Amino acid sequence: MRPPQITLFVAAMSLALAACSPKQESPEPVRAVKLMTVGASDLNVQGEYAAEVRARIESRLGFRVGGKIVVRQAEAGQRVQAGQVLAEVDVQDYALAAQAAQAQVIAARAQRDLAASDFKRYESLLAQNFISAAELERRSAALKGAQGALDQALAQAQTLSNQAGYAKLVASTSGVITGIEAEPGQVVSAGQPVVRFAQDGPRDAVFAVPEHVVGRLKLGQKMAATVGNSGQTVQGQVREIGASADPVTRTFSVKLALEKAEALPLGITMSIHAPQLAGSQTDAIKVPTNALRQEGGQTAVWVFDPQTSTVSSQIVQVATADGNDVVIAAGLKAGQQIVSAGVHVLSPGQKVTVYNASPVPTSQVK
Repeated sequence: MRPPQITLFVAAMSLALAACSPKQESPEPVRAVKLMTVGASDLNVQGEYAAEVRARIESRLGFRVGGKIVVRQAEAGQRVQAGQVLAEVDVQDYALAAQAAQAQVIAARAQRDLAASDFKRYESLLAQNFISAAELERRSAALKGAQGALDQALAQAQTLSNQAGYAKLVASTSGVITGIEAEPGQVVSAGQPVVRFAQDGPRDAVFAVPEHVVGRLKLGQKMAATVGNSGQTVQGQVREIGASADPVTRTFSVKLALEKAEALPLGITMSIHAPQLAGSQTDAIKVPTNALRQEGGQTAVWVFDPQTSTVSSQIVQVATADGNDVVIAAGLKAGQQIVSAGVHVLSPGQKVTVYNASPVPTSQVK
C-alpha cells in the first residue's frame, strides 16, 4: 500500500506539470457574411417622388382684436364661401366703447356748432364796426379748434366701431377649413390663429428631394405629375425650391405649380416624374449604408477575396446619398465583392463563408 505522503507528492507534481504545459489556442471562428458585387448604375437620371396636393394659398386666420371666443361655426373639412362667419368673440366691451365714442362725437359736434354760431355773430358785428378784427380772429381760432376736436372724435368712433366689427372672423374668399386651432371659451389675442384655411384656386404638388438633386432643379422647370388613385396626368412647373434642408430628413421641399388642377382634392398623393436632371451621373457606384463602417475617423468597407476566402479593409470616399444607398466617389471598382451584412464582427484577414450560398446538386458532383 502506497503511503499517503507519496500519493500527495504525485498529485502535486501532476498539477505542476499540467500548469507548465503550453495551452492550445482555439482556432478563430469562420464568420458567415452576405456579399454583394459592386456595379455601376445610374444616379437619379429619371427621378420619381411622392408628392401631396396642397392649396396655393393656405393661411391661418385669426381675429384682429382679442377676446373670448363665444361661438365657432367653422369645422375642419367644411367648405365655406366668401363673407361667411367662421367664429365670434365677445363683442360687449367693444360695443360699449363704440357707444362712448359716439357720445364724444355728439359733444364735440355741439361745441363746434356753438363756435360756428359765435363766429357768425362776431363777423356781423365786425361788419358794423362794433368789434375789432382781432376779436373775430379769436373766434375763428376757437371754431377751428372745435372742428379739430370733432374730427378727432369722429375718427376715434370709427376705429372703435371697426373693432366691434372685427369681433367676427369672416372668410374673405371661398375655400376649405383644413384645421382648427382654438375652441369656444378660449381667450385669444389679436392675430392668434383660430382656423387654418385653404383658398380655392391653383394647386401645388409639394415633394421633397435629397441634397444631391436640389441643386439640379431650376425654377420654371417643367415636370409631369400622376394622380395616384386615378392615373390622371397633370403638367406643372417648379415655382419654389426650399432654401434650407429639413433638420431631420435632410431633404429640401419643392413646390410644383400644377396646371388646370383646381378640381383636385387637397391632400391626395401624386407621383412626380422628373426628367433627366442636369449633372446626373450614369456610372455611379452605389453601396447600401449597412455595408459601411468607421475606421480611424474614415469610412471603410470589407472587400472579399474569393481565392483565399478572406476579407480586407478598404477606405472609401462617400460623395452623397441616394435613398438608402450612398454614392462612392473613390475606393471601389465595379466587379469587386464587398460584405453587405455583418461588417462589425470581422477583422482584417479573417476567413469567411458566404451566407446562404447555393449548394451544388449531388447529381453534378463527379
